[in-house]
Amino acid sequence: MTFLKNTNIPQILFLLLVLSSCGKDKQKEKTAIVVVEDTLAKMKPFFHEKKLSAIYVASVKPRINHFYEKTWPNNSMNGGFLVARNGEIIFEKYDGYADRSKKTDITKDTPLHIASVSKVITASAVLKLVDANKIELDQKVNTILKTFPYPEVTVRSLLNHRSGLRNYSYFTDRDKKIWDRKNQLTNADILDLMATKGITLEYKTDTRFMYCNTNYAMLALIIEKVTGLSYPVAMQEMIFKPLGMKNTFVFDYEKDRKTAVPSYRGNNTQIGWDYLDTVYGDKNIYSTPRDLLKFDRARYAADFLKPELLKEIYVGYSNEHRGEKNYGLGIRMINWFSGQNFYFHNGWWHGNTSSYVTLQKENVTIISLSNKFTRKTYAVRKLSPIFGDYPFNIKDED
Repeated sequence: MTFLKNTNIPQILFLLLVLSSCGKDKQKEKTAIVVVEDTLAKMKPFFHEKKLSAIYVASVKPRINHFYEKTWPNNSMNGGFLVARNGEIIFEKYDGYADRSKKTDITKDTPLHIASVSKVITASAVLKLVDANKIELDQKVNTILKTFPYPEVTVRSLLNHRSGLRNYSYFTDRDKKIWDRKNQLTNADILDLMATKGITLEYKTDTRFMYCNTNYAMLALIIEKVTGLSYPVAMQEMIFKPLGMKNTFVFDYEKDRKTAVPSYRGNNTQIGWDYLDTVYGDKNIYSTPRDLLKFDRARYAADFLKPELLKEIYVGYSNEHRGEKNYGLGIRMINWFSGQNFYFHNGWWHGNTSSYVTLQKENVTIISLSNKFTRKTYAVRKLSPIFGDYPFNIKDED
């Protein structure tokens, strides 16, 4: 696989020109984004992405199959599961209903809600804008979103959950004077409420880690502000289309709620939508294991991000207390004292659970998605010892 000659991916993929025009009544600020063709075939070969031998695949596949059958007996996962190395799928399974009322099956092409794994993709779009010199990691957010009321919060502190922002689902749920839950909440509403309703920080910026969905709702607004496109369109043009993620989209409450795959409780009762289902950036991307595999391998491809910026993703930023768990720029991690590192992100929204595992040294991708609530989705990390020195065992907490 090769790129077109004399091309530079950051220049091709993303914002090259911001054209502003002030004129008569209907003229508005316009933003032009140059988009690559919908293919991965132009990408340079991935690092060490050599074809796996048939002997190797035959030795590994039964161990993965044993894990699958033990974790989800009788094909009870109700979702999609994939394990790949060097971008080559070793094992995948799809089972259960996408929509129980219609008896539609989940297949390799069925987009499922990936919950907080969406954060990994949102972070990548933000970092592409950093890579293209349209914003800076340590730029103050209020220089981009003018009404943002917290002067010390930076783009980096949103990405690594050190901003101190309060979770929007809490401050909009407890007081009708702040928000009436009969109304759908949007990202712009969250910004306006923080700016006008006296929503204080939970703690001083960059003094500790606190996982908070508000951070990524604000990052989605930053993407919109910088590109001049809505978040769903920006993600399509910046990530999904260039990487060939044909079954991936950002959920639009008005357009998609009657057709998107619903989610279910463990007892198979369907979970309805609520007032938070219009907020994106922190969640609300639907995708498939195969599309997420494309995304994962692209992250390590030459020219997707500058090497020095790619390294910053996998730095643990919260080190006030000695421990193994940490968070980078849109990625969770375990940094064992032995020196081994494990990178992943899990998600949970309504009945949807998701897990994305990327084993860097081994070029292994493990993905599991389910639209029927279960914590077993997170157990896929226990496959890691098949590929490298990862000290997981059956008693590890998911």
